[in-house]
Amino acid sequence: MGSLTRRQILLGGTALAAAGLIPAIPRTPLTPAMKLMQSALAADIPRPDYIVRLGANENPYGPSRVALNAIHANLHLMNRYSADPRPLAKVVAELNGVTTENMVIGTGSGEILNVAGLLASLNRGSIVCADPTYQDLLRYAETAGAEIIRVPVNESLNADLDAMRAAVRNDTDMVYLVNPNNPIPSVLDKNEMREFVIEMSKDRLVFIDEAYHEYVDNPDYGSMIGLIAEGHNNIIVSRTASKIHGLAGMRIGFGFAHPDLATRMNQIKTGDACVLAIEAALASYQDDEFPKFSIRKNKESRQIVEAMCEELGLRYIKSNTNFTFIETGMENKFVQDKMHEYGISTGRDFPPYHTTWTRVSLSKPEEMRYFVQVYKQLFA
Repeated sequence: MGSLTRRQILLGGTALAAAGLIPAIPRTPLTPAMKLMQSALAADIPRPDYIVRLGANENPYGPSRVALNAIHANLHLMNRYSADPRPLAKVVAELNGVTTENMVIGTGSGEILNVAGLLASLNRGSIVCADPTYQDLLRYAETAGAEIIRVPVNESLNADLDAMRAAVRNDTDMVYLVNPNNPIPSVLDKNEMREFVIEMSKDRLVFIDEAYHEYVDNPDYGSMIGLIAEGHNNIIVSRTASKIHGLAGMRIGFGFAHPDLATRMNQIKTGDACVLAIEAALASYQDDEFPKFSIRKNKESRQIVEAMCEELGLRYIKSNTNFTFIETGMENKFVQDKMHEYGISTGRDFPPYHTTWTRVSLSKPEEMRYFVQVYKQLFA
């Protein structure tokens, strides 16, 4: 196949066919558009008849069978406003070495983020964060009156703790860290992180979002929940059932903090997790096999994409999550639009890195092989 010009790529399949690079494929009234595949872009792997979702960092396998069974068994309780969350809190607390008094159960970790953002904005002070990072807490706090101080990541695209320390002001009410980060799937050294969190939490809140904790296989990483177990105050750690447990649509997440702080958060949170979310999470967090399966398949998918990057000489961030970050050298919107033409949805823009970088969620290995095939033949 000949090389493609930028104009041919921009014009899509019609221009490519006109250039003699893609044979015309006859359409019939019985052939859904999503099932059409230009042979030059899928010589080996046929195009799926659905959108391949590589933009939302979802678990493509979840919920687990045990979670689905729990949902089915409790459908008759859908007329109830809520369920007793204490059994779930007990299971999750024991898994993380804390007590139920350290826990807040929210409608997704998003509610935990919003509650913390509200706490941090009560004095109309500032919040220091890495940039880029996950934005939900920051958007909520900024709307409530806080000033957001964004500290650019360093040359390795990791949070710069020294620069964040220097950015703290007298009015800084919170330091916010996502570890592993998002959209950059890097982790902070556990010893440096521990020292930083203890220092910063003496005079202000420190929030650590650990949404991707279960995916990490890196000896340099360490959760900060241990600091809460030790009795430190002013520290909040969030986790979610949305990722490894595949319950994103059920909206259930967890906050961990000193009992006094957890009590305050429970007082101002805005809702309660629904009956089915609680029962599904309770079952899923007692299932050891599904998370192991998800981690194993995620690793396989990660290796497929990393092998492509090595082959093509693309810079990428070694992933500690269920997504990767690739320096394509092209505008993310351009990559996103071209991928969408072939049934692949990739990550949104993440300024300021959207001009040359693209975030790609890791889905099933067979879907990642299709992604690699399309990427290589469009852009290699």
